[in-house]
Amino acid sequence: MTDDTLPAEHLSPLATLVDEVLADVGYEMATATDAIDDAVPGYGGLFDPATDQDELRRALEGLLESGLVRSSVPDPTSDTFVLYVDGSSRGNPGPAGAGAVIMDASEEQLARLGRPVGSRTGNNTAEYVALQLGLTELLARYEPRRLEVRIDSMTVIRDVWGGEDPTEPGVETYSEAVTTALSSIPDHEYTHLADSDPNPADALATVGADIAAFGPG
Repeated sequence: MTDDTLPAEHLSPLATLVDEVLADVGYEMATATDAIDDAVPGYGGLFDPATDQDELRRALEGLLESGLVRSSVPDPTSDTFVLYVDGSSRGNPGPAGAGAVIMDASEEQLARLGRPVGSRTGNNTAEYVALQLGLTELLARYEPRRLEVRIDSMTVIRDVWGGEDPTEPGVETYSEAVTTALSSIPDHEYTHLADSDPNPADALATVGADIAAFGPG
């Protein structure tokens, strides 16, 4: 799994703390959310209106100091994988999040990943971050030989698989990281998802955007 927090756009100090907790648990959104909810005193939680920012900050700092336990890595059925990715931005640009779901060849879910991307970030950047997130964790956990990436962003597809230069300003770092990651997978392809196609990464990206919207903290 990843040992360091992945790069992010501008985030408030509070959202940055949540992202650090996510990094410590391998960006497993449910694991991080449960840990934060357990650490917040009273009946509050990560998204509970009853939780004020000071309570949340103290809970996050305590979690980071105490150390977090990552979930065990499920065994896949083979070295073939499916990766769903999605980015979400409110306002485009606005609070943005990234989501990724790793599946094995039988389409059993192995990991549900999410994170905030930035508080003033466009959707295309969030899509790049989602792909980087999914690939980074896939390669950290497994040794894939075949991969199908299911993605709805034609901007990312044209760059990564079509060889076109990135059209979104400032995504070069993400684009290069994605290209490097894919180069270590012998056989990879993409499937373009239509807007009407189900994408299990969508909800995770939405939660990431919710976190990115946290105030100045």
